[in-house]
Parts: sequence; structure tokens; C-alpha cells
Amino acid sequence: MRKLISTGSPFEKAAGYSRALVQGDWCFVSGTTGYDYATMSMPETVEAQARNCLATIAKALQDGGFEMADVVRAHYYITDAAFVDIVFPILGEAFGDIRPAATMIVCQLNKPEMKIEIEVTALKRTG
Repeated sequence: MRKLISTGSPFEKAAGYSRALVQGDWCFVSGTTGYDYATMSMPETVEAQARNCLATIAKALQDGGFEMADVVRAHYYITDAAFVDIVFPILGEAFGDIRPAATMIVCQLNKPEMKIEIEVTALKRTG
């Protein structure tokens, strides 16, 4: 069974994607930036953006019947190598006990105000 999860963001419809897609025991969460979707505003700091990314991801997972503990893979995209040491503790708060396979890449993102984007894959735990 395929289930599409939305945050209600106008970007999802405009760009033709879902925040997350559930297929069986898998949940694929799209790259998520630091927007506060309630206000459609982007915080200035990478810390606040990272926390918003994680909150949006947690909600998408929950809406799909998953938990953060189900995350098996994470991709982190940051726009400046100086952000590595800033976001590591925040990511550790979210994933320190879960310890998914992960990759961090320094790159340019779609808009200049974006400093971090996070994408995760989750597999429903059995037992």
C-alpha cells in the first residue's frame, strides 16, 4: 500500500512531491529544510533550521505510522563546512541512540537562506 504524507507546504504541490511516502514497511522522507511551515518563515541560524528539519521529519514519520527510532538512513546537506560542529550535537540529540547509517555533504541548496536539508529513510521495526 502506498500512502503520501504532506505538510501542506505549497512547495509540495508546486514541485510535485510528497513530504514522505510510505510503501509497506518503508517510509521515505523527502529532503526537508528548516522552514517553519506554520509561518512559512526560515530561521536565520543553522541550529534553528536543523531543529525545524527534525521536527518536520518527526511529524511526517508519525503521520505515516513511524517513529524517529525507525530511521535507518539519513542524508544531511549543509552549505558550509563550519556548520558540521554546530549541527553534530543537534543531530546527536535526535539520532544518538538510533544511530542510522548517515552521510553529510557540503553543498549549495535551492535558496540562499537554506543552510541545512535532511532526508531520511525509515524501516518499521519488528519486535
